[in-house]
Amino acid sequence: MDSVNDFLTPASAPANANECVDWQQLPAMPPEAPLAMPTQSLAAFDPTHAHKPVRTGEDKATWAARVLAFGGGLALTAYGANEMYGVINVGSITALKWALLVLFTINFSWIALSFMSSISGFIWLFAHNRRKAGVAAELTTRNAVVMPIYNEAPERVFSALQAMIEDTVRTDRGHHFDWFFLSDTTDPEVWIAEQRAFEAIRARVRDTARVFYRHRPHNTARKAGNIADFVTRWGGHYEHMVVLDADSLMTGHAIVSLAKAMEADPDAGIIQTLPLIMNRNTFLARLQQFAARIYGPIIAAGLAVWSGRKGNYWGHNAIIRTKAFADCCGLPDLRGRPPFGGHILSHDFIEAALLVRAGYAVYMLPALSGSYEESPPSLIDIAARDRRWAQGNLQHSRLLLTKKMKLASRQHLASGIMGYLSSPVWMAQLLVGIALVLQASFIRPEYFTHEFAMFPDFPVFDYERALALFGVTMAVLMAPKFMGLLYALFRAPTRRVTGGAIGLLCSFVIEAIFSALIAPIMMVIQTGAVMQIVFGRDTGWVPQRRDDGSIPFLSIVRRHRSHVALGVITLIAGYLISPSLVAWMSPTIAGLILAIFISWASGQLWIGLALRKLGILVTPEETSPPRIAVRAGELQQELSAQPAPEADSLRAIHGDSHLRMLHESMLPSLERHRRGAIDPVRAVAVAKLNDAVTIDEAIEWLKPRERMIVLHDRSLIDMLVRLKTAETTAEEARA
Repeated sequence: MDSVNDFLTPASAPANANECVDWQQLPAMPPEAPLAMPTQSLAAFDPTHAHKPVRTGEDKATWAARVLAFGGGLALTAYGANEMYGVINVGSITALKWALLVLFTINFSWIALSFMSSISGFIWLFAHNRRKAGVAAELTTRNAVVMPIYNEAPERVFSALQAMIEDTVRTDRGHHFDWFFLSDTTDPEVWIAEQRAFEAIRARVRDTARVFYRHRPHNTARKAGNIADFVTRWGGHYEHMVVLDADSLMTGHAIVSLAKAMEADPDAGIIQTLPLIMNRNTFLARLQQFAARIYGPIIAAGLAVWSGRKGNYWGHNAIIRTKAFADCCGLPDLRGRPPFGGHILSHDFIEAALLVRAGYAVYMLPALSGSYEESPPSLIDIAARDRRWAQGNLQHSRLLLTKKMKLASRQHLASGIMGYLSSPVWMAQLLVGIALVLQASFIRPEYFTHEFAMFPDFPVFDYERALALFGVTMAVLMAPKFMGLLYALFRAPTRRVTGGAIGLLCSFVIEAIFSALIAPIMMVIQTGAVMQIVFGRDTGWVPQRRDDGSIPFLSIVRRHRSHVALGVITLIAGYLISPSLVAWMSPTIAGLILAIFISWASGQLWIGLALRKLGILVTPEETSPPRIAVRAGELQQELSAQPAPEADSLRAIHGDSHLRMLHESMLPSLERHRRGAIDPVRAVAVAKLNDAVTIDEAIEWLKPRERMIVLHDRSLIDMLVRLKTAETTAEEARA
């Protein structure tokens, strides 16, 4: 190899896995190979510039699934609406009754569509589960595997990527992949720890893989901006990129299979996997892990089969055609201020829609194994994540009318929006129902109207029909879970390693009960989030907790005391109005009253571990852990057990010349800094450094943002290094 640039050019891919480059000579990042990423218009699209697909049209199975999902969902919704009309069509139909009918129909249509889509997935899994995606006979391209990170624990993310590297190398296709940490970290201590971990991982993998690291000074547009920065500066080296999340874990087989599937399909823009949840041990995380493993394949297969080649993208554990992404996925900023304006938060849905609009295929391989992720450890953590997701999905309401967007893409956006609007609609339905019962119980009925009538006008319902409709609704709601259970019971390997039929049934019952209790809590939380967004409150971007630590009990009480109060008030009011109302609302009331206990239990590690010991809520990935998960855990333990280096970023740079040289080598060139622009934070940092005599004073005075300014600027690092230590100052004073 004549140069690093030659080495990184896809055409120069080594002929065999033994050909390599000296890892010690590689820079932190390869030479730049820019790709233009023009900002896309949402108001106009020229189809003459679209990709001309080799394969046109959809499979018959896709059309059949769409007829089943949407035709069946529409028919079921019509049935439910007609039954509800029969329930309220006793006596006169008041405005409140009409409101109840409309709200019920909206909610019922949502669960009816999910039910029919799950039937499609259930049929597909039994009929086509063994059908493999078309793959290239051999890889010929060079691919990037990128992991965006943001204030994550370095020992965890670097261990996970190293495990993926080792597993990919074992496939003898490792030389087709380069590995990137794309850091948006804003914590100076974490940033320096990442650089140490980067140097260490290169020393461990040595010549078996090419690992790179880039830190962005400003995390503009968050993850979407992070990926866009990589594409526009280095994307020209790579025909495809596998995009991970900070909690992703993928086997070498899965990564290589994605690359081969992309090579075999020149029309593919994104190929998505189905990530399963693993490595979680708190009670709630184990509930989610079990649900994702048992019910997830049914739901995902249904979505995949009716979406066909116009599918969705979940932002990670997927492979992307880099040039197509650059050409089609430059996201515009929306007019106005957040939460509905500014950067597009849930960028992945829009990127998929723009690729489909431009003629590329986006689809899922639900049967491809070896793709994993993690989940939040507690109910409060899920609520924090949901607040961010709610804003991103509601922001999509401004994008539904994007010019030339395909109908399937609009459906994906609408489903995401409805996923959060369903909570306030459900709450409104409950409130209208309570108002109707209150009206019937306390407002004197007008038995005879001014119009002639043979019988009095009683404000009543057809309660027998209402009970039957309630049963149908619950059956439709629970059916996807039962389908997942049935599918697992019929698959002997899954059944054996999840506790057998008895263990599976016990796990199913526990998950169903606690899901029912958690649902009203999440309904209130999501309703509050939607109201905040509607009234203009923007959310921050706090990194997701990925440990198994519990939350202090007082914090749980403060977070859920309003939910408990609402449950108690509803119980008392319901009892005073009608005991039958309490029975009707008992699941909702119980969930709210027990909110503090449920939230506390959700984050308890000992509950999850106790259930695991009993064989409850276990998954195949626990009883027979994938090799890659075992290796990632071993590496994380090894790194965590090593002696901790100096944690303070300024003191570490000041006292360790080797680390300082490494750090400065990763900083961008001076030409990237805007000269002549006065940054107030930088000015304050310079003033503090000028006043400081010792490194201890600088450490005490500089705030986190000022520390980041110092660590990004070589001239300020020079000022920092010249500061004396307390020992040196003391010696000078004695002299």
